[in-house]
Amino acid sequence: MNTVIQDSTTSNKSTANPRKGLSIALWISQILLAVMFGMAGFMKTTQPIDQLSAMLPFVAQMPEGLVRFIGASELAGALGLILPAATRVLPMLTPLAATGLVVIMVLASCFHVSRGEISHLPVTIILGSLAAFVAWGRFAKVRILKK
Repeated sequence: MNTVIQDSTTSNKSTANPRKGLSIALWISQILLAVMFGMAGFMKTTQPIDQLSAMLPFVAQMPEGLVRFIGASELAGALGLILPAATRVLPMLTPLAATGLVVIMVLASCFHVSRGEISHLPVTIILGSLAAFVAWGRFAKVRILKK
């Protein structure tokens, strides 16, 4: 006699929250972007210009104040991707931070194209696309609610 036992742990896909997967993807993107922009921003704001230009040759041809401003903007964007969403204090700052990082990546792409540094474009396009995904997701699809 064959008895079929239905496992109560199997989930019914029709009752699953479709936004949970998107929320997880957004959090992963936010964390990856925060790490990348946090490291880059910290480096640009704290390293002496001569050491920084050894790693990033274009820095030698830019005003130091601009390099520091870009670094501070990247740091602010990195913090803005995580802190408002995690603490739920002013969570609307998270998609705004992502939008700011998109602007930084568009400007970085234009800068590198103007210098003929086409090999730098894949990184700026990938980071900019991830930031655009976070902005879109947090503005339109999976908003973080206030406390």
